[in-house]
Amino acid sequence: MNSPAPAIQFDPESARFGASRSQKRLEDDRLLVGKGLFSDDRRFEGEAAMVLVRSQHAHARIVAVDLSAALAAPGVIAAWTSADLRADGVKAIPVPPLFKRADGQPMSAPPRTILAEERVFYVGHPVVAVVAQTRQQAQDAADLVAVDYEALPCVVDARQAVAPGAPQLWAEAPGNVAAETRYGKPAEAAAAFARAAHVTEIELHNQRVIAVAMEPRCAIGVHEGGRATVYTQCQQPTTARDLLAATFGGKPAEFRIVNGDIGGGFGMKTGLQTEEALVAYGARKLGRPVRWRGDRSEEFLAAHMGRDMRFKAALALDAQGRILALKLHMLGNMGAVPVGSSAMVPLMMVAKVVTSVYRVPAVDYHMQGVLTNTMATGAYRGAGRPEGNFVMERLIERAGREMGIDPVQIRMRNLLQPADFPHPTHAGEIYDTGDFPRMLESLVRLSDWQGFEARRTESARRGRLRGRGLSAYLEWTGALPTETVDIEVDAQGHVTVFSGTQAMGQGLETSYVQLITEVLQIPATGITIVQGDTDRANGVGSVGSRSAFIGGSAVVAAGRTLIARGKELAADALEAAPADIEFRGGRFFIAGTDRSIGLSELAAREANLRVRVSATQTPSTPSWPNGAQACEVEIDPDTGTVELARVTSVDDIGRIINYMIVEGQIQGGIAQGVGQALYEQAVYDAESGQLLTGSLMDYCVPRADQFPPMTNAFDESVPCQTNLLGVKGCGEIGTIGAMPAVVHAVLDALAEAGVTHLEMPLTPEKVWRALQRN
Repeated sequence: MNSPAPAIQFDPESARFGASRSQKRLEDDRLLVGKGLFSDDRRFEGEAAMVLVRSQHAHARIVAVDLSAALAAPGVIAAWTSADLRADGVKAIPVPPLFKRADGQPMSAPPRTILAEERVFYVGHPVVAVVAQTRQQAQDAADLVAVDYEALPCVVDARQAVAPGAPQLWAEAPGNVAAETRYGKPAEAAAAFARAAHVTEIELHNQRVIAVAMEPRCAIGVHEGGRATVYTQCQQPTTARDLLAATFGGKPAEFRIVNGDIGGGFGMKTGLQTEEALVAYGARKLGRPVRWRGDRSEEFLAAHMGRDMRFKAALALDAQGRILALKLHMLGNMGAVPVGSSAMVPLMMVAKVVTSVYRVPAVDYHMQGVLTNTMATGAYRGAGRPEGNFVMERLIERAGREMGIDPVQIRMRNLLQPADFPHPTHAGEIYDTGDFPRMLESLVRLSDWQGFEARRTESARRGRLRGRGLSAYLEWTGALPTETVDIEVDAQGHVTVFSGTQAMGQGLETSYVQLITEVLQIPATGITIVQGDTDRANGVGSVGSRSAFIGGSAVVAAGRTLIARGKELAADALEAAPADIEFRGGRFFIAGTDRSIGLSELAAREANLRVRVSATQTPSTPSWPNGAQACEVEIDPDTGTVELARVTSVDDIGRIINYMIVEGQIQGGIAQGVGQALYEQAVYDAESGQLLTGSLMDYCVPRADQFPPMTNAFDESVPCQTNLLGVKGCGEIGTIGAMPAVVHAVLDALAEAGVTHLEMPLTPEKVWRALQRN
């Protein structure tokens, strides 16, 4: 069924991108030679160091806190508990009330207080903040803090948390269900299952993972002139500023967020961190700068994690393998104290993409957000889209094997066709464009799918098991779809672009400079991009692959607005009608003459020696990047070790601004997807609630030498219709496709041994044991 077409905003003339599409990243000139400015690089006169005392219990009542020994320790300036913050009017960090419980009441969970109040809910929950002259003194004093706990029963697994008799975390969330959502039409889905020729069922765990950003979090609070400034590394500076204001009961103008370079975010650095609020409090309380820096083990414990969703799903098909309906029940482990994205990811984002690139006539989804005694989960690269796509791909792969249908053919029979667009989804969205069959056909050719048997034979000759797997997938981009960009030109001709998006390693500086050079026809050397300072630029930030899709469109729109304003000013300066002014080569000409004036000259004529304009872009719908991946693996049957042999992807991400940046984003995303498929899992002890994978000695992340050369292709033939540039976003799509492709390849290699399902991560031990059992 087609839906009314969304408003078309794509303008093929908006940016041709030209030769600059292969431009090297501008930011690398400083980052690769150690000239970046990261949070912990900053130094302030008279600064103090903050260290946090964190709970050693997964669930306990705080009976008493004795700070006397800590306060008497050398160099100690102050130590605070939640009582001190509460006495000073500090509130909990707000969490958006987007969802409801089954009884219709708003979502309920423990409030996100800056320090724990009355109870601790997970190992790592901050209880006391200690401030001293040096970090070592603060650490020594923190060891002297005496906290008397009364241990309480804990639960760390979502299935156990909803079971009868489980420990209850929060009285207002009975059964430990904080909120839930339902989508679809259950009666239609039930009827489809009743007439189905075949039903495929699966239970799987999309396991909990840790972001492991290269740069651990760090924040410095400075209080001057009645304002608090936090120097940090936040993906959403404006959001963090506004949340600070709400937490302290002030106005946004009383706070400022300043970023430098950011060494990776992956969603974990969104919103406001409790530590950022604490340094702001400390700076205001003490009248001096206060620094907190997390070490790696602290990041493992106390930075929000990702995934951790348990699915029970079923797919109804007719005798030819065409999908009739999808049923889905999901328990999303939100942790104990939700962050801003904790509920949104499992309760909304999964539903947006779970039908993926396929025609699914009827659905019945039931998603529940569950509280457990663990660190909160939240946005992590893909944020619900990898989880939704993974369960759908596992279902259709398994259905094909059960029905004896080739994996390519069963997908081809169910793909939405170009004539189906615009296509409404069961979650209320609209796919604007796409050519999903073209992506899969291109992948089959590029990956030499038909030549696999020869490679399998060669692997067998060397004593290796070889398998191949594929995935077809869909991304959703464009979260919070509005962004405003300002552009300013000074009398020297320098152009400054102010954007509320936030670079964190994805090359935004380069991409935005490219767009401005194309629009204004000026050299890149005269352009500066300003982000990450709420006194200079504000907006939503960078989440959900929205930066080029929305932010880039706003950059081009602002450039066009500058030209329009320039024509008005040039007409006045040249004493001509505005309609007679042409813009070319970075200058304004009277048509048919050589009389002209440049942007710098126009700025010099203004009272403030500047010309400044603003433009806002709001795409009419999200965009829907899509693609297909193929993976081949080799397995050593004696050890269970899995090695990647080939990785191929074909993606439709709309128009491409810079090929090198896009390829890097795709490959980095694939690496994170492979990491989850083969290596990564955050594990809590079921009895004590202790994090068992608390360091890189226990938590394995992939290394560059574990990847073969990747083959990545792009199809730009179907640009997005709902934004100015026709781009679709690329930051997360590699992760989405890699997880199922790798898992399918491993299961294919193990098929002759009778292995049909393994839970991620597919570690050597897990693979070896599966081979021994079968």
